[in-house]
Amino acid sequence: MAPSKATQGSELGFEAKLWQAADALRANMDAAEYKHVVLGLIFLKYISDAFEEQHAKLVAEQEQGADPEDPDEYRAANIFWVPVEARWLKLKAEARQATIGQTVDDAMAAIERDNQVLRGVLPKEYARQGLDKVRLGQLIDLVSRIGLGTEEQRSRDVLGRVYEYFLSRFATAEGKKGGQFYTPRVVVQLLVVMLAPYRGRVYDPCCGSGGMFVQSAEFIKAHANGNGNGGKAQRQISVYGQESNYTTWRLCAMNLAIRGIDGHIEHGDSFHNNRHPDLKADYVLANPPFNDSDWNGQLLREDKRWKYGVPPVGNANFAWVQQFIHHLSPTGAAGFVLANGSMSSNTSGEGAIRKAIIEADLVDCMVALPGQLFYSTQIPVCLWFLARDKRNSGKRDRRGETLFIDARKMGVLTDRVHRMLTEAEIARIADTYHSWRGDSQATYEDVPGFCNATKPDDIRANGYVLTPGRYVGAAEAEDDGEPFEDKMQRLTATLHEQMAQADGLNAAIRNNLEALGFGR
Repeated sequence: MAPSKATQGSELGFEAKLWQAADALRANMDAAEYKHVVLGLIFLKYISDAFEEQHAKLVAEQEQGADPEDPDEYRAANIFWVPVEARWLKLKAEARQATIGQTVDDAMAAIERDNQVLRGVLPKEYARQGLDKVRLGQLIDLVSRIGLGTEEQRSRDVLGRVYEYFLSRFATAEGKKGGQFYTPRVVVQLLVVMLAPYRGRVYDPCCGSGGMFVQSAEFIKAHANGNGNGGKAQRQISVYGQESNYTTWRLCAMNLAIRGIDGHIEHGDSFHNNRHPDLKADYVLANPPFNDSDWNGQLLREDKRWKYGVPPVGNANFAWVQQFIHHLSPTGAAGFVLANGSMSSNTSGEGAIRKAIIEADLVDCMVALPGQLFYSTQIPVCLWFLARDKRNSGKRDRRGETLFIDARKMGVLTDRVHRMLTEAEIARIADTYHSWRGDSQATYEDVPGFCNATKPDDIRANGYVLTPGRYVGAAEAEDDGEPFEDKMQRLTATLHEQMAQADGLNAAIRNNLEALGFGR
């Protein structure tokens, strides 16, 4: 039997086709604005699909006492209650009417009213004058063609794929601004598989659209039996986050809601309005803004978080690092992204802060990444991994040791300006870290040009610079088996042949110039 239109959406590659169609309807609307229009409708379609499937089941079970109009019947199944005025069939029926913008706004407001976890989260700006209602109706027709929220589609995470793909494409369209809400999946995936947050509290004080939390939940799901827990089922994580940008905070709330992740995500500035002041997290996963000079650090000169030194007003990098450390539990670990300058800068006391963190033996691992991974910047970045206690959690005693990994030569170009790490490359980096850390069966060995386990004296001798290239050395040249004398004779003969060819070409060029009257 041929698949229905609703199930065709789960086939690989449909995200790109859906994006092309949706992007064609954008016309001249700014990507930052259109993002909320599209993702809001996709979210509404998802919860409507899930609702309608459950509604049909309850209608069929009415003789057994089921009530298809009882909100508790849906909440018991972890499905959002959708009131009559907000159901997708109503939106679809009225998509061509001039009042469709107000209809969508009313639907969003009704869903927020009846689902407390969504209050203040959904976009309600579809009735505004600047939004073309004809294109809005066309977009509703487009979204109507895909199935997103049935049980079968949820099991395939169809919506998650659409949402992530659209977030990545909007990040590309927005350029630098896009990096404020989206961290490329491969970077998040690498952070998560290296840190391995099986259980406990996960914290991200600059959580963007929530990618760190989503990947952490996916990691646990993928390792639901074994791989770090003695064959036992993994316990759930608790997620805590904060995001200063209000519209990005809403994206995060929707991104978590569609995956059933119940997070403590707050809106506000983590430096000046820390909404989780007493939290001690088992894991910190974060991608803070790079080299942020607009963080109002002059107002926080005496802050208790600056245990390792007061960060400069002109750059928030080491304010973020100390924010992460401050919120770690006694056995907690952190993995985060920073600009490469954080590994070597001595500007405005940054070198002294980095030295203090190194001398406190908090730096567990440093990873240098290739350039072009991010939508917001083409400069290369690095990953920091910190550990409060290098003796604990079933791993070997790593005190007085730091692992350096140089992955700058990895990755494949996906287009002229973007690069991504392959699954095999992610696995190689993560496996190296876990074998060194002592929580895998593999035996760790230094690999010239790639990884090196380094003692504090070596780091001190290098001026407390944490750039992996200083420690991993050069890769060993492969021996091709050809004796040196034979290779030199072959290369010399080739060189003489090429020089002779060059002489012939030069003579031909001179003759042509003379024939044109431009000789000497």
